[in-house]
Formats: sequence, C-alpha cells, structure tokens
Amino acid sequence: MKSDHQAQASSDGPIVQLTGVNKHYGALHVLNDINLEVTKGEVVVILGPSGSGKSTLCRAINRLETIDDGAIKIDGKTLPDEGKALANLRADVGMVFQSFNLFAHKSILENVTLGPIKVKGMKKEEAKKLAMQLLERVGVANQAGKLPAQLSGGQQQRVAIARALAMKPKVMLFDEPTSALDPEMINEVLDTMVGLAKEGMTMLVVTHEMGFARKAADRVIFMADGQIVEQATPQEFFTNPKTDRAKDFLGKLITNH
Repeated sequence: MKSDHQAQASSDGPIVQLTGVNKHYGALHVLNDINLEVTKGEVVVILGPSGSGKSTLCRAINRLETIDDGAIKIDGKTLPDEGKALANLRADVGMVFQSFNLFAHKSILENVTLGPIKVKGMKKEEAKKLAMQLLERVGVANQAGKLPAQLSGGQQQRVAIARALAMKPKVMLFDEPTSALDPEMINEVLDTMVGLAKEGMTMLVVTHEMGFARKAADRVIFMADGQIVEQATPQEFFTNPKTDRAKDFLGKLITNH
C-alpha cells in the first residue's frame, strides 16, 4: 500500500530514530537498550503485555519521559532537553493519549485552533479554516461549537486527533487511544486512525486493538520487560510468532476473546 513512498523516504533517513535508549524507575529497567527506526509514511504498532515499557517508549519520543542514556532523533534532529527548541521539535510530534486532555471550558473549535495560533503563530481565520477541515476529516465538524463535556468519549478522542493534526506534525504518536472508551466508540476512533494511515501519516501506535494492527500496521513491534523482543509484518507476527514470549502473549489473547 505504501511501499513506494516508504522506499523513497528511507533514503532521507528515518523520521524517528532511537539508539541505545535506556530508562530506569529505581531498580526497574523500563526501557532496555531500545533501537528503533520509523520511516516516513510507516505505521508501526507496538504490542506487549502491561508493564512492558510500551507507553514509556511512546512518551520518551515526545520527551514527556526523560531517558537515562541513548539518543532520540526526530527527522534527524536530536531531542533537546528543554526550552523553546524542545517546544518547536515537539510541534513536529503529535500525541494522542488515553485521556482526551481537551480544555473543558473551550469549545471544540477553540481546542483545535489554540495550538496553531499560540505555537505556530497562525492567523485566527486561517487556524479556524484548518480546524474545520480537520474536524470534518475526523467526522465531528457539526460539534465545533460545543464544549468537550457535550460530546461522547469517541467524539472527544477524534477531536484530540484533529487537535494533534492541526500542528501539521511529521509523526503521530498514539498511546492506547481507545483504552478509556466504551466498546461501541472504539471503532469510530480506529476508523479515523486507519484513514490517517491510508493517507500516509507516519504513526507509532501503542494499542491492544489487534484488528487495527492487522489492518493498518506496516510493522508490529512486540515488547516485553522493556525490550523489543520481536518485530515483523502483521501477517508474520500473528501467524508465525518467533519467540516464546510472543506466542504466549498471542495465545492468551485468543483464549480471552
């Protein structure tokens, strides 16, 4: 589906690159010598049992978590420690969390225009036009004047995706974006994400949704005990996992569903 522009993009170097990344919480080694590259237009899904380091990895890429050693680069630039340079680089990395983190007292439209106006210096009218296009794209344009509390969880999460897209990021990170949603709302968010994947957005997705991994991922990364244990195409991973940890993980999933 995306192999042509992926091949072409890889010559420019990866959009996300982690080299020898380590992170400890006290005695717990949460990220253990992580090496990972994500190329432009690639959709990478990170799977693994709870406590395997998936969310920490995702948050480290946006420097919401600091790392002990190693290097993280976004589009060839090393993540700065703090200050304006970090804010600028962060603008290239959209992030969608489990909780929607929308401003409760601002309308849906204001939630989406805030970043482009404040961070990117976009004019109000231009930001409004962009926001409406994005709300249309995620299927909630008719909710623009409402407050977040007036929307369902699925709608709020789609607004959160539109808000991240408004910054025109080079890569989107999703940290279990459907885990706080009621089952009937999960698909509307996943469908939005599948749409983004088809449009060629570079995405790194931590999720428990195997259907999404099968449908939209170019590559599945399986983590356990803070390490990348296995990586493969979805087809390969789900039909022929190589490691005992992955076999065990998939075996439990099948018995639980």
